[in-house]
Amino acid sequence: MIIGSVREIKKLESRVGLTPSSVKEYVSHGHKVYIEKNAGINSGFSDDDYINAGAEILDKAMDVWNKSDMIVKVKEPLEPEYKFFRDGLIIYTYLHLAADETLTQELMKRGVKSVAYETIELEDGKLPCLKPMSSVAGRLGVIEGAKHLQKPLGGSGILLSGVPGTRRANVTIIGAGTVGESAIKMAVGLGANVTVLDINVEKLTYLDDIYGNRVNTLYSNAHNIQESLAKSDLVISGVLLPGAKAPKIIKKEYYKDMAPGSVIVDVAIDQGGSTEVSKPTYHDNPTFIVDDIIHYCVANMPGAVPQTSTVALNNSTIRYGLMIANLGLEKAMNLSKPIKLGVNTYNGKCTCKGVCEAFELEYKVL
Repeated sequence: MIIGSVREIKKLESRVGLTPSSVKEYVSHGHKVYIEKNAGINSGFSDDDYINAGAEILDKAMDVWNKSDMIVKVKEPLEPEYKFFRDGLIIYTYLHLAADETLTQELMKRGVKSVAYETIELEDGKLPCLKPMSSVAGRLGVIEGAKHLQKPLGGSGILLSGVPGTRRANVTIIGAGTVGESAIKMAVGLGANVTVLDINVEKLTYLDDIYGNRVNTLYSNAHNIQESLAKSDLVISGVLLPGAKAPKIIKKEYYKDMAPGSVIVDVAIDQGGSTEVSKPTYHDNPTFIVDDIIHYCVANMPGAVPQTSTVALNNSTIRYGLMIANLGLEKAMNLSKPIKLGVNTYNGKCTCKGVCEAFELEYKVL
């Protein structure tokens, strides 16, 4: 198979779909790899690194798209890339289609076989290709939230850890999945008062056993969310319904009870966001204010630390990418249920239930 990876064109996105190590893996299995010139430079990889791994460098993204059987990316294709879509092309990347009807329709109309990292799911419900970026986003969420609590950035002016004789900041983490667990680790490490909410009582029990009285656990319902937000300086929301739109669990009406200058970091923004006012932002202008509450809604948070994120992502995606390349998508998805669950569009049909429900599309069972 011919594998291609292009420079990401999303604003201030510095990750790249393939590392030189991944290129070497594809090449060692007999595949051809094309890399767009300078595609990996912001992640710390030079063209020579890719050449030494066995790739061929092409000057134009158009040539990589046109020559490749499978495009390996990081973020969803943007409108300028739609013209490269064609029947039978495999696109292997994060897609988050439930938040993007236009992209969904374009992939279907042009017959693209799209495989979304975020819906590759194991039998135990774990999402192996989403996990590494969720880990990064959870950690970054606390770092960015702490920064935007500073007064010059519009925050209330509280230091997360406090100092002797002052109170520590109250951090509420909604959702105890990978994002939540990573955020807990950072917030506890920085000395904040941490409350975590989730509907999984077993997970709350586990966190209580691990962290003891350093973390307060609450069952996630409307009452407890509203009560927790009223006491919060920083809120990290990492709620997730795999493949579907994020639920709007943080209501605008709750803001009246929150302290001015509090910060909400909406890590669920890729899937539409978990507040009623969330909208995607970018690293160069990451926040907006509604009712004196700061909202941080950067839709590609891990792109801020590409040297870490690119390698972490490739560590998880290379396994399934190689299966697709070695076997072809059809055989791979018949042998691997996780890959089958990762297929979002196929031969003009929507094949991800959550995406179909988001836009009232016919659901095609593979």
